Amino acid sequence: MTDISVAEHNRALVLHGFREFAAGNIEVLRPLLREDFVEHSPGNPSGRDAFMEWIAAAPVAGAALELKRVVADDEYVVVHYRMVTPEDERGTAVIDIWRLVDGRIAEHWDVVQPVPEPSTTPNGMF
Repeated sequence: MTDISVAEHNRALVLHGFREFAAGNIEVLRPLLREDFVEHSPGNPSGRDAFMEWIAAAPVAGAALELKRVVADDEYVVVHYRMVTPEDERGTAVIDIWRLVDGRIAEHWDVVQPVPEPSTTPNGMF
């Protein structure tokens, strides 16, 4: 595979996983995650099984996820989206960074920020 096709393949895998997860299919992540999956976000566990247990109980599992953009570069795929829960209609801006190895997710980082009042962000968060 060329670098471009690796990026396109990884982008498609992550997008499929994101869309299925957003539709409520949490189990879609299990075959995507490597057993030795490494989590870099504070408070989130590493390891596929521990992460699956954690994510099933996390607020993101029951939230509405509005995909805004996806960027893929070789083994990395970045997903930018808005997460909205019933308790917070303004929502949270989230950026997930996934590193894939041989078509499976090996590592994850994220950046999470509450969406502020519109008057404080005249150019918007998205």
